[in-house]
Amino acid sequence: MKVHEYQAKALLAGYGVPVPRGEVAHTVDEAVAAAGKLGSLPVVVKAQIHAGGRGKGGGVKLARSIDEVRDLAGKILGMRLVTPQTGPEGKVVGKLLIEEGLGIARELYLAVLLDRTSAAPLIMASTAGGMDIEEVARTRPEQILKQVCHPTLGLLPFQARQLAFGLNLTGDAFRAFVKLATDLVRAYVALDCSLAEINPLVVTNEGKVVALDAKLSLDDNALWRHAEFAELRDLSEEDPLEVEAHRFRLNYIRLEGNIGIMVNGAGLAMATMDLIKLAGASPANFLDVGGGANAEMITNGFKILLSDANVRAVLINIFGGILRCDVLAEGVVTACRELAPKLPVIVRLTGTNVDQGREILSRSGLDFIVATDVADAAAKIAALRLGEVAAQAGANR
Repeated sequence: MKVHEYQAKALLAGYGVPVPRGEVAHTVDEAVAAAGKLGSLPVVVKAQIHAGGRGKGGGVKLARSIDEVRDLAGKILGMRLVTPQTGPEGKVVGKLLIEEGLGIARELYLAVLLDRTSAAPLIMASTAGGMDIEEVARTRPEQILKQVCHPTLGLLPFQARQLAFGLNLTGDAFRAFVKLATDLVRAYVALDCSLAEINPLVVTNEGKVVALDAKLSLDDNALWRHAEFAELRDLSEEDPLEVEAHRFRLNYIRLEGNIGIMVNGAGLAMATMDLIKLAGASPANFLDVGGGANAEMITNGFKILLSDANVRAVLINIFGGILRCDVLAEGVVTACRELAPKLPVIVRLTGTNVDQGREILSRSGLDFIVATDVADAAAKIAALRLGEVAAQAGANR
């Protein structure tokens, strides 16, 4: 689960991470009042959306007067902000963070994420703050410093000092960074984060080290431990189909392709997506119904697939184990009778009760395309893709 910058900063501040003073605003008048409450100028007017690169898209502006605050707030609120992370459709800005301006001497990068190789938190730091870290990693990997944290003790003092030395920090800034980095790792673990990123982490003209920006991703699988996080969720920032899928305990992520997929198991989902790409098409989603799905969950999952206007065909690829093939077939038949889809539905079943599942499909009277195995499913997808290309070519003549 993603949260807004102002929410991330409030959470990190609770663990001792220094952040600028700021107030959230939903209207122009609230933005002006927030600037007055801060009591000093300039202030920064920052769009609050679940995406990075806001400054490049015009969503972060410096205001040197109250009149500028009013003008900028009016322009940014309600704008469709397009950044490299939003895609071309952008996101509408519904709230602002009005934050005190700081005199910046240096910009750094700092983040904690899960290192799957060591199965422990990994803290990364770089002198290339304020830049796209992916580009830094590609072109200047030597500028990224890394320390694997102890699974229970967190970031050890000598590791924090090594990072500070690597960032060429001295004096008060050195000591402040050591504490901040240690507190960030502590917050990462306590909040059950999958990512905690500060970009930029700034050293002010006074030698203070402050999280000028903050991004937190909270692990959905741990939300049961944090009932207080429910109020942090902003459904307006999430894809409506993903929100609907969450209601039915389905693992669904919307993608940009045209072949809807339904599978049971994340590994099978990834393999199925590769299968679709190799067949010359592109997956429209990741949908893992899980091993414990019932007919109702299957029906709801199928409805969500068909709700995506980009979907031109559906591939159901099920390995029957805990989720029996007959249960899957019953759910798909129920959904198709209710929704009467006008697009091809390819079904590949194998495993527990596969014969019963295929019998349910054949007796349904519905026009399913049944694949005997994975290779056959790929061939049928390719045939659909070739037919679509031929039809498009004919329309263009």
